[in-house]
Amino acid sequence: MFSGAQISLYPMADDFVGVILLALGALDPYRDRLRIETDDISTLLVGPPEVLFPAMRDLFVAAARSGEHVTFSAAISRGCPGEPDEAICNTSALADPLEPLAARQAAAHAAVASAAETGQAIAAQFSLYVMGTGQHMDEIYGCIDFLKGSCVFDRSKHFCSVLRGDAGPVFATLAEAFCRFGPPEGHVTIDLTVSANSPTAR
Repeated sequence: MFSGAQISLYPMADDFVGVILLALGALDPYRDRLRIETDDISTLLVGPPEVLFPAMRDLFVAAARSGEHVTFSAAISRGCPGEPDEAICNTSALADPLEPLAARQAAAHAAVASAAETGQAIAAQFSLYVMGTGQHMDEIYGCIDFLKGSCVFDRSKHFCSVLRGDAGPVFATLAEAFCRFGPPEGHVTIDLTVSANSPTAR
């Protein structure tokens, strides 16, 4: 399997370079479990979901702790038919597609409930796309039901769902959405935008 994310970080600060470089340092503990490639547009993270989401969380939290308004954009994908399998992506984190939807939702709620908090409040909006299965809408609706019962669900918007709360449970919710819904052999993607310290709240 192949799984990874193209990510971009946008600090709204004069010292945006310093904020970005400091945040990239938060990836250091994950470098032996991820393939990381940075260019002038984005950073590619390739690896298993159970490493990918904590790495993105820590990167964003490090930037948000600058106190500046920061946003983060990610295109996250697993099972893309255009990408070759990579051994670094091997995982046991994906749900069994034969497991009933209710059981997968319950397991997802338990995982989010046990997520450690970071002390950093964030907001996120995302869309889940399940491809390569005839029951894709059942999986998407199942994910939406899970989100609505989540402690970080804020509201539905056109084309996406909004999450709000501590970065730990928010990123745990995103990871569960990515891993519990859609078949392991299928193509699943997430379109994600995260924000912290927005002046809108003030």
